[in-house]
Amino acid sequence: MTQCVYLVVLLLCVGLMCPLATGIFMDKLSSKKLCADDDCVYTISLARAEEDYNASDCRFINIKKGQLIYVYSKLVKEKDSGEFWAGSVYAEQYEDHMGTIGYFPSSLVSEQHVYQEANKTVPTTVRNLQKP
Repeated sequence: MTQCVYLVVLLLCVGLMCPLATGIFMDKLSSKKLCADDDCVYTISLARAEEDYNASDCRFINIKKGQLIYVYSKLVKEKDSGEFWAGSVYAEQYEDHMGTIGYFPSSLVSEQHVYQEANKTVPTTVRNLQKP
């Protein structure tokens, strides 16, 4: 019994030092996006979901038919990629999803109101936010 415990402890230690999983590579959706400002923090428009959508991975958000979505950026379509927008969901009956931000297919929503034009082209790469 003691040998079994030592073996389990040894395997745990080795596992902690040499993790087997290194992460999952996900294809880039686009290299550019359209925003209202350089940091993509201002709302471009308000859209309403025309259909339900279940997120395919952690970059996307679930939306329910009739749900309102604040749109912050629109990915520039490249090659065979789909057309995706980024936004946060909002609707009283879906309070558990309020404030969740992610991508969703633009074909599943209709814009209800445009607040400002998305005329800034911004790269989708991560920028270093530290001051020089």
